[in-house]
Amino acid sequence: MIPGKKIRVLVVDDSLLARSMITKGLSAHPRIEIVGFAINTLDARQKIPALNPDVVTMDVEMPGQNGIEFLKEYLPTHPVPVILVSSLNLKVFDALAAGAVDFVRKPTTEDTQASFITALAQKVLVASMSHVRVARPAPVSPAAASAVSAAGAAVAATASSAPAGLLGANPALNSVVIGLGASTGGTEATLEVMKRLPADIPPMVIVQHMPKGFTAMYANRLNNLCQMEVREAKNGDELRRGLALVAPADLQARIVRIGDKYTVSCTPGEKVSGHRPSVDALFQSMSEVVRCKMVGIIMTGMGQDGAAGLLAMRRKGAYTIGQDQESCVVYGMPKVAHDIGAVCTQAPCEGVANVLLRHLKSL
Repeated sequence: MIPGKKIRVLVVDDSLLARSMITKGLSAHPRIEIVGFAINTLDARQKIPALNPDVVTMDVEMPGQNGIEFLKEYLPTHPVPVILVSSLNLKVFDALAAGAVDFVRKPTTEDTQASFITALAQKVLVASMSHVRVARPAPVSPAAASAVSAAGAAVAATASSAPAGLLGANPALNSVVIGLGASTGGTEATLEVMKRLPADIPPMVIVQHMPKGFTAMYANRLNNLCQMEVREAKNGDELRRGLALVAPADLQARIVRIGDKYTVSCTPGEKVSGHRPSVDALFQSMSEVVRCKMVGIIMTGMGQDGAAGLLAMRRKGAYTIGQDQESCVVYGMPKVAHDIGAVCTQAPCEGVANVLLRHLKSL
């Protein structure tokens, strides 16, 4: 984007009420210009090339072709940043998998319209600087594959096919805690990492910036597509091998040590680095209380949440991994972490799991 240039937005929604609310709300933002609207995906297909918007907001459920099918067909040849405007619906994750950059939950009452417009406007600003990653077709042969060189230096695993016992009975892995943080573009980036990991992975806690109501559905999606057990964290959950916990939206998730065991605390509290849950809150707690080996992973996202906490972890001896610029939807959080010296190793999204597995096998 050219500095000072307004962000051109096309609104796609079959509801006149929703279109009017979004158009009026975003038009009031000094950096956003509404260039038009479309009443369905067919209308959008004609207007996007004609109006050349910087960002498109799109409803998921519309008459005729829905938003998901449209994204699958259109984005490979016209990679425009799309923000989904969705109700509390699992289909939003299918649309993100099809290449949408981000999503915002539709307001349920008039009282939430102001916060909805504020959130949507912020996501438009972020989306205008994003890199659209078009979904790739699944591998033709998803046969399980893992290979370790004679020196134990390389591990490869295909998507959704990591063998359950890849890490074996190494007792050292019973004393490892992994934290992962992500924001814009992170739902699919995190999945790319998780589906390449085995069932016996050391305990993980994941912070993904996400609207309230969606984190449980996201955890279920990961649980269905990955080898390990994944669920939304509850206050007091004990960390254990083979379990990944997703921090609940609107609560701060921190690690707590009780004797030789670790649990997760999920409680209300102030925002940290502008977020709740916050990657910084998780990583900082790990740096303060975890006395065993640690790994911190920071993925795509706008801003700097997680960078300071990751640096604190590294200073306490943690191994840290950052997603590289080329594979990020938004190279914000990983960039800040890298620039302040918080990252031991950078890797593309599809390579983060291999880097992690190599490290774990070396313990």
